[in-house]
Amino acid sequence: MADTTTTTYGLTKPEIGASEDTWGTKINDNLDDLDDLLDGTTPISPNLTALKIGGSTVTASVTELNYVDGVTSAIQTQLDAKAPLASPALTGTPTAPTASLGTNTTQIATTAFVTAALQAAYPVGSIYINAAVDTNPATLLGFGTWTAFGAGRVLVGQDTGDSSFNTLQETGGSKDAIVVSHTHTMNNAGAHTHTYNNQPFIQDSTSGGDTRPAGSNSTYSTSSAGDHSHTINSTGSSGTNANLQPYIVVKMWRRTA
Repeated sequence: MADTTTTTYGLTKPEIGASEDTWGTKINDNLDDLDDLLDGTTPISPNLTALKIGGSTVTASVTELNYVDGVTSAIQTQLDAKAPLASPALTGTPTAPTASLGTNTTQIATTAFVTAALQAAYPVGSIYINAAVDTNPATLLGFGTWTAFGAGRVLVGQDTGDSSFNTLQETGGSKDAIVVSHTHTMNNAGAHTHTYNNQPFIQDSTSGGDTRPAGSNSTYSTSSAGDHSHTINSTGSSGTNANLQPYIVVKMWRRTA
């Protein structure tokens, strides 16, 4: 009868009736195999119905034990490396889903969301105004093509009922005052007459030689001599810059693309 082996681990079962020398060799080989199995040198696949460690039964299920599959270091160390839910101090370049434009919740706003919101606030044709720096908005905002706009001019709202203000980007006006065309006229050249009363006087002996009206008088007119002209002198100040309203200078840019 020849040697046989165990079903699971292939340990040798010596032939019954064989010599002691052959039994000893086979038993020693089996012991070495068992040692390798027990110390982990040879991997085994036990099918346990219950597992005890230090006399206590492990109650974790197979699924629960498989949660640690693939763990390469201390689990607590790995957990400590994760950011907490409350007030996380993130490093590197964290990412998050980008909300759709117009979202108004406590959701995190990504840089893509902020840029989209700014682009919506400043569409092509918009005017950007800055009273501190003259840096191109493409640098400040990070998008768009911008050109300097409205140098030396103020902005006026469109009025479709007024031909001076009915077209967008229409220009007009002047900072210098312009006198409206007009004329000055006079009624005549100045010839005129004066009238006076001719009343005779008599000497009054009772009053110490004083004179008094004699009681009758006549009205006379001077001749119409005195024809003359009038000169109207130029007055007022220069019209240069006379149309400027109180103002403050800012830098304006228009988005073209």
